[in-house]
Amino acid sequence: MVMWGLYVDSVLGALPSGSAALMVTVLLTPAAAAAFVAVTRRKRLAEAATLISALLVVLQVAGLAAGVVAGTRVSGFGEFLSLDALGALVMIPIAGVGFVAALYSVNYMGRQYERGIVDDRHIVRYYAGFNVFILTMMVVPLANNTGLMWVAIEATTLISVFLIMLYTTEGAIEAAWKYLIVATVGLSLALFGIILFSYAYSTAAPTSSGSAMNWTGMAADARMLDPAIVKVAFVFVLVGLGTKAGLAPMHTWLPDAHGEAPSPVSALLSGVLLNCAIYGVLRFNIIASGTLGPSFPSELMIGLGLLSMGIAAASVYFAKDMKRMLAYSSVEHMGIISLAVGFGGFVGLFAALFHIINHATAKPLMFFASGTVSQRFGTKTMSEIRGVIKVMPFTGALLLVGGLAIVGMPPFNIFASEFLALTSGFAGGQFMAASAMILLLVLVFAGFIRQLVPMVFGSPSSDRSAPLGSTERKDDMGMLAVLPMVILATIVVVLGFYMPQPLQTLIRDAVHVIQGVPSS
Repeated sequence: MVMWGLYVDSVLGALPSGSAALMVTVLLTPAAAAAFVAVTRRKRLAEAATLISALLVVLQVAGLAAGVVAGTRVSGFGEFLSLDALGALVMIPIAGVGFVAALYSVNYMGRQYERGIVDDRHIVRYYAGFNVFILTMMVVPLANNTGLMWVAIEATTLISVFLIMLYTTEGAIEAAWKYLIVATVGLSLALFGIILFSYAYSTAAPTSSGSAMNWTGMAADARMLDPAIVKVAFVFVLVGLGTKAGLAPMHTWLPDAHGEAPSPVSALLSGVLLNCAIYGVLRFNIIASGTLGPSFPSELMIGLGLLSMGIAAASVYFAKDMKRMLAYSSVEHMGIISLAVGFGGFVGLFAALFHIINHATAKPLMFFASGTVSQRFGTKTMSEIRGVIKVMPFTGALLLVGGLAIVGMPPFNIFASEFLALTSGFAGGQFMAASAMILLLVLVFAGFIRQLVPMVFGSPSSDRSAPLGSTERKDDMGMLAVLPMVILATIVVVLGFYMPQPLQTLIRDAVHVIQGVPSS
């Protein structure tokens, strides 16, 4: 009740103290929900607590973002926690996708429960883990301290391992262990890079009153840092956090983890967890560019971006499992973000940040649709899924919208950010890289459409006995299965035509943060 009172006070008025209170309550809310689920151990209560928590997180993040858009950088605990436009841009998708994933989970996990795939113990573990997962991701954009940011990203790994292996099958356990090992090795490299950055800062500015591990201090004094140390440090951070972001060739954990995790968890992993790692890369890119100039970091980002898109193009074409194909698509989109950052300039950075938002809406839509379709048809194998739009009219239409959006077809939102990225590439003289990007986008489009069209418009097989009834009977699996997809599809369509002014302002200010330009 005390925390709720703090929240109400913050919404009603005092922005400086209220915003600091929101930074606390936005973390305490999912923590309290996780504790409640663990103590009560009741399915209905777990669902209700998670939904209420997710909704409150959305409201609190909206309050924080409003303060940031108004020009207030929120900070607390002696600059240990801080939120600027770049952090807010990452936090908003975490809250939004967290809410729709919680809503979708009620139907998805409920059907798994009814079919005996999970029991009460699994349900408690799922919803408790879900809330802790949201908590750990929320810490990442709030952390002004690089050490705290690293701890939070490592914590996301540990909690998501339990969600990936929820079904405790041999495949799920193997995928979870692979994810744990690969991500932990990557984050160990990132930690070494962070230590090098901190060492460079502490030796360059020994009299600084701030912590040697704070973003704000390192970014402000980036020109004073030793270029040789920063160059090595950035390579370690890029490889380490790039592993968690799914950039090739460090992406190997991603298809297995997505293929075995429950669909709402896959939506969180792909839609927002990857963004947390990219956020860390962007923060250190600011410091590296301030010390070394933009050339060295940009070349690395462009190289990893093209490699990621190339591997994704080949993998999407030959994929057989629907969720693994979507995982490889995530590798492609992380590559697009990396490329746009590498292209640089205001337009390139704007495209990268806009693409973060766009991918965070389109990819969960696809994972929700694939989860519902796989439950209905009893398989994730795409060759065995035909005529979705005939069997599940609403889900089929939403699957088509999401599929066309994710491959960058106009007029959907991803086309807009991809077009901006290409514009920045050609305008910046990166003709070879931009041309290669176009070719790889075409290859991904061909591979994706090759699988999508038969699934949506093919003839359903009447002799295949799906667990939830004959595929001759039309059934969209309930309102709570469709509603989260409708919410996301609406955003995907609207952002293809119109960008709200607050979002424009937030992205513009985030670009200024990356460029080191004071916001107007």
